[in-house]
Amino acid sequence: MFRNRTPVAVAFAVVALIASSMAASAAPNRPSRSNTVSQPAGSAQEFVVLFDQGADAGTAAIEAAGGTVVDVNEDVGVALVSTTNDAFVADVESQDGVVGAAHNHSVGTSEPGMPHKWAEERPSLADHAAAGTSGSSATAARGQGRAEPLANLQWNMTMIGATPDGAHRMAKGKGVDVGIIDTGVDGTHPDIAPNFDAARSRNFTMDIPSIDGPCEEATCIDPSNVDDNGHGTHVSGIVAADDNRFGVGGVAPDATLVNLRAGQDSGFFFVYETVAALVEAGNLGIDVVNMSFFTDPWEFNCASLDDYVSGDVSAEEIAEQQVIRQLVIAGTEYAHDHGVTMVAAAGNSHLNMAAPTRTDIGSPDFPDGAAHERVVTNNCLDLPSEGPHVIQTSSVGPSTTKSDFSNYGLPNMEVAAPGGWFRDFVGTPAFQTPENLVLSSYPLDVAIENGLADANGNPTSTSSVKFCDSHGTCGFYTRLQGTSMASPHAVGVAALIISKHGHKVSGQGKELDPDTVASILAATATDHACPAGGVEIYTDEGRPAEFNAVCEGTTAFNGLYGEGIVSALNAVQ
Repeated sequence: MFRNRTPVAVAFAVVALIASSMAASAAPNRPSRSNTVSQPAGSAQEFVVLFDQGADAGTAAIEAAGGTVVDVNEDVGVALVSTTNDAFVADVESQDGVVGAAHNHSVGTSEPGMPHKWAEERPSLADHAAAGTSGSSATAARGQGRAEPLANLQWNMTMIGATPDGAHRMAKGKGVDVGIIDTGVDGTHPDIAPNFDAARSRNFTMDIPSIDGPCEEATCIDPSNVDDNGHGTHVSGIVAADDNRFGVGGVAPDATLVNLRAGQDSGFFFVYETVAALVEAGNLGIDVVNMSFFTDPWEFNCASLDDYVSGDVSAEEIAEQQVIRQLVIAGTEYAHDHGVTMVAAAGNSHLNMAAPTRTDIGSPDFPDGAAHERVVTNNCLDLPSEGPHVIQTSSVGPSTTKSDFSNYGLPNMEVAAPGGWFRDFVGTPAFQTPENLVLSSYPLDVAIENGLADANGNPTSTSSVKFCDSHGTCGFYTRLQGTSMASPHAVGVAALIISKHGHKVSGQGKELDPDTVASILAATATDHACPAGGVEIYTDEGRPAEFNAVCEGTTAFNGLYGEGIVSALNAVQ
C-alpha cells in the first residue's frame, strides 16, 4: 500500500522520548487544533518534528529550518509543522534539541477520492439485491418490548450475549467513557445522540481537499459531532448504540461516547493526529478506546534497514517509519499509564502476523502511486494494533469461524469478536448474503453520497436498513465487515467489565486499570478450538490458497481466536 534508493538507518532516542512523555503534565480539556489555522497551499508539506529540550527550543529549531509550527503536543514532545523548504528534514535535524523529523503527510499530491484500504469492508452486494429492490424500512412505537426494534438483525449481539436477557440484566456500561479514535462520530444519529458527549469530543484533523474532497467548513475543520466517512459512526453504534427502543442496540448501551477524531474523511490516519488522540484520551480520563485503523502511510513500520528482506527503501522512508514507531508507541504508553484500555483491529490482510516475514504491496499508501512491494520481518509493526498494551482483535463471522480476511497469529491475537464475513456458511442459502455482515448506525448524508440511500433517505440495496419511530424520527443503518467491526465489540465488553467490576473513584464513576480489564476480557472469552487438521481452509469459499490459515496453539489460546470470542455475558457474571 522500484526505484534505485539509497538506504540509511537513522537512530532516535526512543527511551528518552517515552520517558519525557510520561513525565509531562496533563492538560484536561485541551482544545482541538486551532480553528484559526489555514490549510497549507501550493508546495507546502506537513511534517512532525520530535524534540527533547522543551517546546520553546523545539519551536526555535523548527523556525530556524524554515518551518512554521502549526501545533505542539508537549506531552510526547512533538510538533506539527508546515514548510515549503524541500530540505527541511535535513535542516531541522541539524538543530540542537531535535530528535528527528518526518512527513506527517504531503499536501496536494494525491487524487481526490483516492481509495483507502477500508474500501474492502463493504463487499459487492450488487449480485444479491434484485433489480429495483430496496433495503428494508421499519417503523415502531417507542416502548414496545425490551429488545431494540432491529435486534433480530443483530446476530453479533446474540453471539456474545449483549442482550436484554443476557449481559444487560447486570451491566450496560453506565459511567464508562469510551473514546472513538476514528473518522468522527455522527453525534446527531438517533441511536448515538443519547450517549454522545459533545463537550469532551475533539477533532484533531483538517480536511485535505486533494484526498478528502472540498472542505465543508471555511476552516477545513469539521465540527466534533460530524463523520463525513461513516466508519466511525458504524464503530460507535456497535459499542454503544442506546437502548432507546429505536433501531439497534450496542454492546454497552449506557456507555458514554467521546469522539477523538484522528481520521481524515478519506479514511487516512496520519501520525500526529493519531498520537494527539491517544494523548487526549489519557488527559480526559477516558476508560477505553477503540482503534480500528493503522497509522498511514505504512501498514508495517520498520526500525531499520535490517528489517527489509527484499524491496528498495530510501533513507527518508526508513526515518519516517522510525518516527511513526516512536510516536505511536509513546502515545500508547502515555494512554496506558493514564488508565486507558486500548483495543484495536487486527487488520484485514489475511496475514499470519506470527510468521517471520510479512509481504506488503500497499505501502506507502500515501501519496497515491507511491506503494512498492517489499518483504519485511515481523519486527516491522502494524501500529497502533501492535503497540504496547493494545488488545488485538481478530474477526469471526456468524458461524464463529475466523473471517477469511482477518489477520491472525500466535501469540499476536488476544481475542476474537464478531466482525462479519460475507462468505460465511458456504454451501447454504446464507452464503454471500448481506445478513452475514454487521449492521450498525451510519450517517444519512454519507449514505446518500455513497449511493446506499436515495435522495429521500431510503435504502437502495439489502445491505442497509432505515428505521423510523412513531414520531417520524428516522435513523439509517448499514452492514459492513472487517476487523474494524470486531474491535468495537471487544471495546463494548471492556466497558461492561469496567461498569460491573470497577471500583468507585471520587467524582469519576467506576474505573479498573487497563491490565486488569485486559485480563478479565481474556479470561471470560469463549474458547474456540482450531479446525480439524489445524488449518482453516477458505478455497471452498472461492478464495485462493494464500487465504488458508494455519491454527497454532490450543483450544484455550490459539492464533485464530486468541483467548476466545469475547463474551459480554461471561464478563459481567
